[in-house]
Amino acid sequence: MIRRRAAIGLIAMGFSACLFVTGASADDYPSRPVKWVVGYPAGGATDILARLIGQRLSERLGQQFVIENKPGAGNNVGTESVVNADPDGYTVLLVNPANGINASLYTKLSFNFIRDIAPVAGITRVPNVMIVPKDFPAKTVAEFIAYAKANPGKVNMASSGNGTSIHLSGELFKAMTGVDMQHVPYRGSAPAVTDMIGNRVQVMFDNMPSCIGHIKAGTLRALAVTTEARSAELPDVPTVAETVKGYEASAWFGMGAPAKTPKPIIDKLNKEINAILAEPAIKKRLAELGGVPLTGPPEAFGKIIQSETDKWEKVVKFAGARVD
Repeated sequence: MIRRRAAIGLIAMGFSACLFVTGASADDYPSRPVKWVVGYPAGGATDILARLIGQRLSERLGQQFVIENKPGAGNNVGTESVVNADPDGYTVLLVNPANGINASLYTKLSFNFIRDIAPVAGITRVPNVMIVPKDFPAKTVAEFIAYAKANPGKVNMASSGNGTSIHLSGELFKAMTGVDMQHVPYRGSAPAVTDMIGNRVQVMFDNMPSCIGHIKAGTLRALAVTTEARSAELPDVPTVAETVKGYEASAWFGMGAPAKTPKPIIDKLNKEINAILAEPAIKKRLAELGGVPLTGPPEAFGKIIQSETDKWEKVVKFAGARVD
């Protein structure tokens, strides 16, 4: 009887210790560096935003948020690495429009994004910008359409990879205008922009954070923004919809984690990111990049992911786009 009581006592003590460790995990988190995976090379919009927010998370939480660029397969290489990571909060993902698009664009994904990645927090929503080389003959959307129709198959449309919002924004433009453009996918936005500056490609529907510096410097020309309303950062640049009625597209970004990551850790990261987004310096920097903050609880970001996934599924079907 004494041995039985002792054993029960030890089990109870062990259970209490487990509760203590579990309860303390979020308080102690992070106790070592956190890997933040970006599915594109350095220099593009996703990388810029991850480094901006990651720096502040490092400063606030006392551990480094290390940006790890894992480009490939239209963002799927980086996403899959996070899906398969330990759900302990030490590997997170920079979520972007490709994650919603790829669900219907790719036929053989090894994961289901909505099932396998837990939403943590939104960061920002930004327009895409229809850009061309500075010496390109067309200076308006209407002139571009006329030029492309007069030169079928001779206009190369760059993107940061198959399935990105940059790619699908262009596919939507093709479908709604009837122009014939050759899609040239790159492993990220930065190398595509470099080739555009060198006149090797003729048009791109780029995320504003990765091209706005070039637009303001005059090395690239903005024909239009892709959102319904004009951007406060580029007030003189019209919207695509002012020429192509009903056209709309935007890019959204946030953080995700493996599906079984403990909720206290997700909640802690969400609270910290929301606090960072409220900082005047961060709000100013996001505005300079053309974006507005996406604040709210994890569930709110989850609704954005779901609604954008549903939206782009219709675009993929409309455009007839497919990647095996």
